[in-house]
Amino acid sequence: MKKILLFCLVLGFCGNLMAQDSSVAFKDGEWLKFRLHYGFLNASYATLHLTKASLNNKPLFHVVAKGKTTGWASIFFKVDDTYESFFTPKRNEPIKFIRKVREGGTTMHLEVDFDHENNKAYMQDLKNGKDFEFNTQKGIQDIISAFYFLRNEINPVTLNVGDFTVISMLYDDDGVFPFKLEYLGTEALKTKFGTVSCLKFRPYVQSGRVFKAQESISLWISNDLNKIPVRIEADLAVGSIKADLEAYNGLKNQFKIRMD
Repeated sequence: MKKILLFCLVLGFCGNLMAQDSSVAFKDGEWLKFRLHYGFLNASYATLHLTKASLNNKPLFHVVAKGKTTGWASIFFKVDDTYESFFTPKRNEPIKFIRKVREGGTTMHLEVDFDHENNKAYMQDLKNGKDFEFNTQKGIQDIISAFYFLRNEINPVTLNVGDFTVISMLYDDDGVFPFKLEYLGTEALKTKFGTVSCLKFRPYVQSGRVFKAQESISLWISNDLNKIPVRIEADLAVGSIKADLEAYNGLKNQFKIRMD
């Protein structure tokens, strides 16, 4: 299950880059919780909490994303991950990214500072005492800030089936990579809350050690102004995983649910 929590937290949060009001999708205090299943196991829970913060007297949004295995799954593979992102409220530009990982016997502590004026990112590997410098470009995102950036950019009116979106992300010391996804259309999903109209996407991922194929992930986000993830399904190299929205609080807009 290594790295699966991260993908299930974030890959579901992307859409077509068509600008809307930069404050339309979320607000201070939003909290989302997801339940992940690995086969028949209730594998873990993941949360995202958005608050206001500041760095160097600059007002920012601060997101803390946590993922943790529970029950039987923690016996087979223990995961306790924390990701943090600080980004600007108006332009959704990441300023600082923190990744603390405990997965099985693996631990990691990375911190990244973004310099948008000079198109640079500076990464510290605090566990191994290493520093990295990366060239970036306009629109660069970390893997958490990308969620909020793209939620603001989704415009269902202009989406066409087969549309592709590619953005640049910085995730670890492998550097900047392009993230690509395809819009597949709309679908009504039955959830614990009721029936939710969703936009369906397919992120393209690297096949091999983690995912079965490039087209292994399907994701659904709410077809409303919130654009929150409702479900993610992934075929892994071994088994499959499913993530469902379990709870929410502090949404900026009405969550459109149909009680059938």
